[in-house]
Amino acid sequence: MNKLFCVGCLMFAGALAPPLALALGPDDPDTDRSHPGAFVDDSAITAKIKTKLAADHLASLAKIHVDTDRAGVVVLSGTAHSQKAAEQAEVIARNTDGVRAVHNAIVVKRDD
Repeated sequence: MNKLFCVGCLMFAGALAPPLALALGPDDPDTDRSHPGAFVDDSAITAKIKTKLAADHLASLAKIHVDTDRAGVVVLSGTAHSQKAAEQAEVIARNTDGVRAVHNAIVVKRDD
């Protein structure tokens, strides 16, 4: 009886393994890193850009969000008080080491 139960458990586990591997495989953005340092590099680029934006002392730049993917592509989103501020954020991101491309999705939203 014990042998039969063990064999059944092993077969059940074997049947679940491939779908579980696919679910946690390369399509999951949090686990699709070519090496452990990739996540750290992405975070470092994001931190550098955020630091530069904060050092620029424009109040509207505080509402800008920065995301960096593993290829060094930066996405800027959020709001800015003027088109000039949105463009300035993009220039700051482009001039940061490790950035390969910048997608500017910042929306200009003037305060009333």
